[in-house]
Formats: sequence, structure tokens, C-alpha cells
Amino acid sequence: MPSSALHIARTGLEAQDQRMRVIANNLANVGTTGYKRDRANFATLAYQDTRVAGQQSSNETTYATGLNLGTGVGIQSTTRIETQGELATTGNALDMALDGDGYFQVQMPGGQLGYTRAGNFTRSAEGQLVTSQGYALQPAISIPEGATSISVAADGTVSAALPGQTEAATLGQITIAAFANPAGLKAVGDNFLTETGASGAAQIGVAGQGGRGNLRQGMLESSNVNVVEELVDMIEAQRAYEINSKMIAAVDEMLRNANQTL
Repeated sequence: MPSSALHIARTGLEAQDQRMRVIANNLANVGTTGYKRDRANFATLAYQDTRVAGQQSSNETTYATGLNLGTGVGIQSTTRIETQGELATTGNALDMALDGDGYFQVQMPGGQLGYTRAGNFTRSAEGQLVTSQGYALQPAISIPEGATSISVAADGTVSAALPGQTEAATLGQITIAAFANPAGLKAVGDNFLTETGASGAAQIGVAGQGGRGNLRQGMLESSNVNVVEELVDMIEAQRAYEINSKMIAAVDEMLRNANQTL
């Protein structure tokens, strides 16, 4: 029994350490554009059934309750919380934020599509809208040389004033990707997510339609990390870690007493 208690306490230490990693990552990304906080989900490990409820206790009776001994706890999964972050005005015409659900599409190296909430785009040497890493926004939007007064409508239509033209010319339309299960997207770093079997296939459509958010030009979405909430979770995890440490110390003392007595 004491050695089993040591193992259970060890699983508690490992689970709380992993939870602290999740919290630390949230706090580290409090200033990351479009970042969505993660939450650690716990699950009990397998139980040891010493006696099963309903098992025969005598020829005429059965046990009303069982004897099930747990073996500890583990991190079952992490859930990305998809709540909207605050929209901050930047005044940069190429900064965009999604006010609602959906993701920008980006062409990543190797031809894979990446999805992001970070709309801090810039213009490449060829005039194409790209991320800070140089990945092209999809569908591709090219801004001709000399274009001024770049405008992005709420539905993603991009237009600009071109030299020699009296009316603004339409340069293209930014479409938005939606997913049946956004929490199933895989985070790959650099603010990018990729499609998985759990997320379902990307459903491409116009901003503001089919539940997709509207585009806001000259704004960026802040992270949805609440620092106070994360600090409370950190204190809770720290206390749980301390309790499991004390359990190990208590079991160690029990073992020492048993050895001295025997």
C-alpha cells in the first residue's frame, strides 16, 4: 500500500508539472497576436478492482459496494479556448483582425496550408500580401506598384487607388476558413495551425457569412489570455504540487517507521 501511494503521488506531481507548463505557455504568449489560451484536462488512470460490486460475498449474498483502488492521475488533453480576443487599433492598412469565428489561410513551405488568427500582414517585394515569415496569404492578393489608399471591406474585398484611374480598383477578396471542430486543429508554432482529422476539412467562405467573422482593417486581435485567471490557476497548481510532495514525505515516514519496527 505505501509503495502504491508513492506511485500515485508521483503521477500527481507529473500532472501538475505539465499543467504548469500549459499555464507558463499561456502567460508567455499574453502579448502574441491572435493567441488562444490552452487549458489542461485531467483524467484518472486505470483502477485496480480488488472486489467488484455485485460479486458473491456468501452463498446467499453479494457485495453492495466494490473495492476499487485508483492508480493516479494524468493529463488527458489540452483544450484551446477559442474565445474572441480584444481588437486593438493599429492604423496600419495591412493589419487585419477577424471579428468572430474563422481563420486566415496561409501558404506554408512544402505546399501545406496553415491557418492563423494573426492578421499582421505586410507586402513582399513582388507586392503580394504575406506574413512576417514571408508566407503568402491565400487566395493570393497582389498590390500593384504605386497603389494607394488600400482598403479592405468587412467581407474581405481588397481595393486600392491606382495611378491614372479615378475609381478604386478591386484587387481580390480574402476568404476565411471555418472548421467543424476548431479545437482539433494542430498548433505548429509561429501562430499557425494545421488541419487534422479531428478538426474536419476547411470550409472556405466569405467573411461575415456562414458564421464567419467580419474583417476589420487597421486592427489586430490580442491574445485571449487573462493574466489574473492564469495566476489563480498557477497558485492552485502550486498548492496541488505541494500536497503531492507532502504525500510522498508522509509515505516515506511510514516506510521508515515500518522498517525500524520490523
